[in-house]
Amino acid sequence: MYEPLEDDVEITFPVKFLGRVEVVRSDGLQILEEAAYSLKTPDKYSSEKVTKNTKVLIFLSLNGIDILEHKTRFLLYQCPLSTVSFCAVLPSSPKVFGFVAKHPASDIYHCYLFQSKSFAHILVSAIGDVFRASKKEENLRGGRDLIVEALRHKNKILQKENDELKRKLAAQQK
Repeated sequence: MYEPLEDDVEITFPVKFLGRVEVVRSDGLQILEEAAYSLKTPDKYSSEKVTKNTKVLIFLSLNGIDILEHKTRFLLYQCPLSTVSFCAVLPSSPKVFGFVAKHPASDIYHCYLFQSKSFAHILVSAIGDVFRASKKEENLRGGRDLIVEALRHKNKILQKENDELKRKLAAQQK
């Protein structure tokens, strides 16, 4: 299993982008199945038909998942890892995988679906590993913040004690 060790670890995979579908919940295999079904029977007014079934690059980093157009490297979608809530391979179609992410500016969830002949399970595993590494890094930063706060508090207590001792010393010298 892949485990990122550095802050600037980035992984890129070429895959077929099947589409993006608005979903009602943030997780579960059923959501992936429903999204895949809705792409098979799209509504004629769907704005997602334009980018459907194109070759893309999935760019994974500790910051998030970027979906880039394969030839031009044009950014199609950007999903910070903090917005990703679920990722899996479709049990009914092992070459198809997807993830669910919350739109950063609203309470809308989208399911992004992809197809890869040989990398579906590896990609889901890599996304999970990057997600865990990102959370680990956040926890480390959070831990450092707690240490800094503890040291600030200790410093404040010592400053008060120092001021008190200075007053006592000044009172004795008078």
